[in-house]
Amino acid sequence: MATVEQMTAAVHGYVEAFEKGDADLAVALFAQDAIVEDPVGTPLKRGHDEIRAFYAASMATGAKLKLEGPIRCATDYAAFAFRVQLTLEGKLITVDVIDTFRFNNEGKVIEMRAFFGPSNMTGM
Repeated sequence: MATVEQMTAAVHGYVEAFEKGDADLAVALFAQDAIVEDPVGTPLKRGHDEIRAFYAASMATGAKLKLEGPIRCATDYAAFAFRVQLTLEGKLITVDVIDTFRFNNEGKVIEMRAFFGPSNMTGM
């Protein structure tokens, strides 16, 4: 099972990837067969190629993440609240999000789910 240290490092690496605008840095956190559901209810992105394309498009908006509180780790999951600021169609948008990462035994993310909806978005 992934350690709390591995899970915490992955979350901080995820925030750093957005700070640097580096989709490959984000993808490196994921297992080859990982899935991303962002936001929950949308089609899954499967594997490194689809995940890389998704994060490259997200980062093209200038999205920056700021953790809001501690990372919560339990068994093979990490959950964390954060605020995203990005620009869409010339407007500065803020989104309050909770993500969950599920990890494999090697400490790689095998499942990412993002929880947010219209009521969590301002500036639209």
